[in-house]
Amino acid sequence: MRHVLRLTVFSLALAALPASAQTAAPVELRILAINDFHGNLRPPPDGIRISDPEDKSRKVMVAAGGAEYMATLVKQLREGHKNTIFVAAGDLIGASPFLSAMFHDEPSIESLSMMGLAITSVGNHEFDEGKTELLRMQNGGCHPVDGCQAPHPFTGAKFHYLAASTIETATGRSVLPPYEIREFEGIPIAFIGLTLKETAGIVSPAGITGLEFRDEAETVNALVPQLKARGVEAIVVLIHQGGEPAGDYNECPAITGPIVDIVKKFDRAVDVVVSGHTHRAYVCQVDGRLVTSGDKYGTLVTAIDLKLDPVTRDVISARAENVLVANASLPKDPEQTALIDAYDKLSAPIANRPAGSVTQTLSRVPNDAGESALGDVIADAQLAATRDAKDGGAVIAFTNPGGIRTDIIPKENGAITFGDVFASQPFRNRLVTMTLTGSQLKDMLEQQWLDPKRPRILQVSNGFSYAWDAAKPFGERVINEKMTLNGRTIEAGSGYRVTLNDYLAVGGDGFTVVKQGTGLQYGGYDADALFAFFRAHGPVGPLPLSRILRVN
Repeated sequence: MRHVLRLTVFSLALAALPASAQTAAPVELRILAINDFHGNLRPPPDGIRISDPEDKSRKVMVAAGGAEYMATLVKQLREGHKNTIFVAAGDLIGASPFLSAMFHDEPSIESLSMMGLAITSVGNHEFDEGKTELLRMQNGGCHPVDGCQAPHPFTGAKFHYLAASTIETATGRSVLPPYEIREFEGIPIAFIGLTLKETAGIVSPAGITGLEFRDEAETVNALVPQLKARGVEAIVVLIHQGGEPAGDYNECPAITGPIVDIVKKFDRAVDVVVSGHTHRAYVCQVDGRLVTSGDKYGTLVTAIDLKLDPVTRDVISARAENVLVANASLPKDPEQTALIDAYDKLSAPIANRPAGSVTQTLSRVPNDAGESALGDVIADAQLAATRDAKDGGAVIAFTNPGGIRTDIIPKENGAITFGDVFASQPFRNRLVTMTLTGSQLKDMLEQQWLDPKRPRILQVSNGFSYAWDAAKPFGERVINEKMTLNGRTIEAGSGYRVTLNDYLAVGGDGFTVVKQGTGLQYGGYDADALFAFFRAHGPVGPLPLSRILRVN
């Protein structure tokens, strides 16, 4: 009887609709999406690694990315589609190459605005310079320290940042709007934007004072009743969190990672999820929902095609394709070229300063123990900059792997420039030298495994070495007698002058032990220390990776 009553009610409601609504074809919407652009106005040096179309068992590198090419592709993907919207899933700025970072990522905000980006979620890297700077990115104005450096006034993003799960503790409200509703042929669609709940552990604590990052699924599910009350049935989530698939850029075999569990917890009202953060590319079905990600650095644009029912106003089908921003087949967009040229004229004299030379590429890729060739060089540079008594009297230097963003790749004759150096250390962190006891050093190193799925192995300077046992439980992995400085065992009660960057010095990446350090002395910037090291020691080459040893 209940079934009959439901059919009767539905039939009466359908009969009350105009005949045109009862027979209308589905409304089609194309959503174009990117993630993790990271200020790559120019194509990234390595392009994108994909399966060889001629031999799927091999991988090939394809030249891809760059704002000039991406803008052209976005225009092409809009053609022939009545309804389109361009969105993103965070980390559009931060950890950027020199051309964007020198101007505090204003060029990237302008570039994406020119492309017609409409909405984006906030990523963790949007907080690299803190909440106040993120709000400046949205609203415009001069940088509070460096002032107005651009060739024209910075008016802020023409697109809208969304941050549903980023809450100001004083007010209980999100720091930016939680969602935005757009209408297409009378059908409302809600776009919810949020970042990963672990953001507080991977950005500088000083920049997010007074903010909390709430659970992603709980945040979305709490908004669903509110959206339904506003007549919304179609919901798209833009989330800066992702997964790790095994396949090519339009595949999704055996995807793992946080996004899988998050999507499974979402209310069934959520139809599509645009993800990011892991710098991977995939087109997936997770728990019956379309989930996408478009690699990184603007190498892909995801084209998502939805069909919307004009009666129920819900999504009735969703499919997606990641499209290569192929440099070989796309013309440059002249507006983007003009923007890049304008900033290039201001930055080139600084970026092109000779930094010296290297004997071969210095890679940031770690070995099984967690040590990398570039990490060694950066730690050595920071020790060299703070070794003198007047500069801090350091005997050891550590740097975090997340702060090393690109390999240093030599040009002709091994030459490198300040721009190359800056690209590898783009956060502009100051060096801080402090005294830590041997016991605190041990505790700091143990904190490298706070997240067992994603250990953060610190890079260490020459003269210091240690061994860790992968078979031991958390808190017991560093072998005391193997922790040495210049061949002598570190003593638990002795004090050692240690250099870190100011991100680590305030407990960044979960290294809270270092906040117990004493005798703090601030120095110069990390990129400047590396630049000076190359100029003084070139040509620089990779050294044997023997500072960090792994047992088991």
